[in-house]
Amino acid sequence: MRFITKSLHAYLDYRVALGLIIMPFILGIGSINPVALYLSVTTGAAAFILTLLTDHQFGLIRVLPYKLHLAVDGAVGLVFVAAPFVFGFTGIEAAYYWVLGATVLLVVGLHKPDDANVTA
Repeated sequence: MRFITKSLHAYLDYRVALGLIIMPFILGIGSINPVALYLSVTTGAAAFILTLLTDHQFGLIRVLPYKLHLAVDGAVGLVFVAAPFVFGFTGIEAAYYWVLGATVLLVVGLHKPDDANVTA
């Protein structure tokens, strides 16, 4: 049931990075705990740079292997799921990180192994 291809992932990367930068302001993330805002914006900026440097169709300077990109995405998903516990996020801030973390982990988990250069 793995259907997320390298091309689809590449298409979504810049949008997700920009979403991590913009959405906290729209949703009021950080009004309870400022760390919630900084974590999302910083991760969004880092994701944008990671995408620029990844060896896929939308990478501008293709120096990082796509497999590394997926590993970083997986680590971000785990950090986002843990963030509410670690930083004491509550309410919408906790929900924001749990939903994003679970979504990132789902995307990584549903990735086609042949496109990820991983043997099954």
